[in-house]
This record gives sequence, C-alpha cells and structure tokens, in this order.
Amino acid sequence: MSKPVSPFSKQQLLPQEEMLEVLKQKGELFIGLPKENQYQEKRICLTPDAVNAITAHGHRILVETGAGEGANFTDLDYTNAGAEITKDAKKVFSCPLLLKVEPPTLAEIQMLAPQATIISALQIKTQSKKYFEELAKKRITAIAFEYIRDEDGKYPAVRSLSEIAGISSVLIASELMATTNNGNGLMFGNISGVPPVEVVIIGAGTVGEFAARSALGLGANVKVFDNSITKLRNIQTHLNQTIYTSTIQPKNLLKALKRCDVAIGATRGKDRSPVVVSSSMVEHMKTGAVIIDVSIDMGGCFETSEVTNHDEPTQEKFGVVHYGVPNIPSRYPKTSSISISNIFTPYLLKLGEDGGLESGLRFDKGLRNGLYMYHGVLTNRSVGEWFDLPYNDINFLIF
Repeated sequence: MSKPVSPFSKQQLLPQEEMLEVLKQKGELFIGLPKENQYQEKRICLTPDAVNAITAHGHRILVETGAGEGANFTDLDYTNAGAEITKDAKKVFSCPLLLKVEPPTLAEIQMLAPQATIISALQIKTQSKKYFEELAKKRITAIAFEYIRDEDGKYPAVRSLSEIAGISSVLIASELMATTNNGNGLMFGNISGVPPVEVVIIGAGTVGEFAARSALGLGANVKVFDNSITKLRNIQTHLNQTIYTSTIQPKNLLKALKRCDVAIGATRGKDRSPVVVSSSMVEHMKTGAVIIDVSIDMGGCFETSEVTNHDEPTQEKFGVVHYGVPNIPSRYPKTSSISISNIFTPYLLKLGEDGGLESGLRFDKGLRNGLYMYHGVLTNRSVGEWFDLPYNDINFLIF
C-alpha cells in the first residue's frame, strides 16, 4: 500500500520554534551614518574600527561624506573599514536603520524612509509634540540610546558620557584657572609647600565620582556633597579612600564654597536639577573661583548659572567664573565617539545575529527599554505623559 502524500512541504511542517531559528540566521543590516548638523555637535556613533567589525559580519554601512571629520575620522578611514561613502544625505537617511548622536530634526524626519528604524538620543527636554507626530506619520521605530539598559539594569550610554563629563569638568577648571585664560593663576597638582586647590563637588553620582577621581589624581583637596548617604558611601568605596563627604546642609556647604577654588555642580532632578547654591552663596565665593555647572542641561544647580556654548563658554558673576556649556562631552569628540561606538557595536552585531530589530526587541529587555516609538506607535509612558500623547505598552505590541 503506497504512503499517503502530504499536502504540506517538509518546510511547512517544521514547528514554529524551528522556523524562528531559521529566520534568526538571516539578519543583514543596512545602516546609515549621516553627518551631524546640530550646532557644535562633532561626535559620530560608529568609529572606523567599529564599522570594520560590523561589515566583517556581512552588514552594509553607508556613511555621509565628512560625517566623521569632527571627531578626526576621515572618509578614507571609513572606506578602508568597509563602509560605502556618499555625498547624498537623502540616500543615507533612506537606509532602513539610521544611527545618529543628536535626535533627527523635523526636516531630517521628512527624509527618513517609511517604516525605518532610528537609534539616537531623544533629549526629551528639547523636543516638541510635533516631533513625535511626524515620526508616527512615517510609522518609524525609534530607540533612545540614553534609555537603553544593560544586563545590570544600568544605563551604559548615560554612564559613559557622565564619566567623560566628570573628568572634563576638572580639566576645564584647570584651564580656566590659567592666567592665559584670564584665570586666578592657580594650578592643580600638589606642589610641595603649596596648599592644594580646594574643590567642592555637589552630587555624588557618576559625574561627581569621576570629577572627584580626576581632582584627587591632580592632588586637589576634595569635598563631596549629596543628600544620599548611599551615594556618599559608594563614592568613598569606588575611590578607595576616605574623603570629606557631607549631606547638603546650607551652613556646611557655604563654609566649603567660601574656601573653594573650584565648584562642580553634578546633581540631577526628575524634571530639572534642584537649585542647591543660591545667588547669595555665590557672592561669598572667592574672586577668581570657577564654577562648572555640569547640570546646566537640566536647568543647572547654581542659581547664577546660564547656558553658554563652546565658542564663548564662560560668564563672570560676582567675580566668579561660570562655565555653563550643556554638551561637555562634544568638547572631546574623538573620545566620546569611541565611547558611544563601544556601546552600539555589540548591540548591532547582536541584532544581526537575532535576525533584525524585531527579534532583538523580543529577546533583549534592555534594548526594549530604550524603545519609544514602535512602527509609529508611542510606547514610552514618560514621553506620553510629558507631551499629552496616547501611548501603548510595548509588551502587548511585540508578543
């Protein structure tokens, strides 16, 4: 008796789990790297070394001419690393997956291909309702890299840039104190017989920790203020030495500010940074003292701080030099680009292995945390509440 012929092919009879495995192997990514056009933004998301690693896995990368110049990476560096170069910005923006440091402008959103995916910063404080409406119209999937979490539940992009900002704040202060920059002529570096530079750091998070590490390394006397005892305890542990720490009590803080040569503000708030140092406190500071307000992108924690830029970074009030540039890491674009690139590269390689973004989002909870738009549907609660827009839970959309 002959065997009955099945109406289904062998492929169709595979269980669904195995079908997923077959699909998982076929994830070729086509990534666009446009040139950043925002004011004083010189960073790029992928270095030539990262591009080399990604193209070696069979993925395509299209780079706009001059995209890496701000960070001292040439077009030739990218070509040698396996990328394709084009002068046509529209061509880059029409790639299915786009990587940017700054969020796209409304004009750039118009150039995006429908159903494309963009990974960039979100910078919620600088956005408008229209930005999200335009992304929704094109059914864009968008991921904010500052919201991506790693396996420890930490935010790797925020931490990396905070480390750079913390170290930079001390380097900038040392520059501003030089007489060549009309400073007070004091130098970091514990010179024998010379009293060390006094540094006050407000905020014991990542920025505060790395600012303290750098200042101590340069021989300064450091005092750290924060209202979280846990953070103060952690900073002592991480620095592996006992330093002056205190909760933020006006009397103690004023006493420290009167004596200090450098004050660094590194506090964060939910919507804006709390104003910790009042105008009258700044009045009591030494003439020629330097304030570096790293929290300025969230309003600043010194009442006298104002937003400045890299061309004219300082203002003087009450004889105290105020530095208020919000985008400190872009002062060192090469280091910052390598740091961002280190975060992106493993994710992109994993997306390729997982068979594209859909599978990546399904398996990677941390990446899913960075998602705020999914095929034009808003999935981030805080964005929805901030701009009064309807939002959906991503878990209901993906599974």
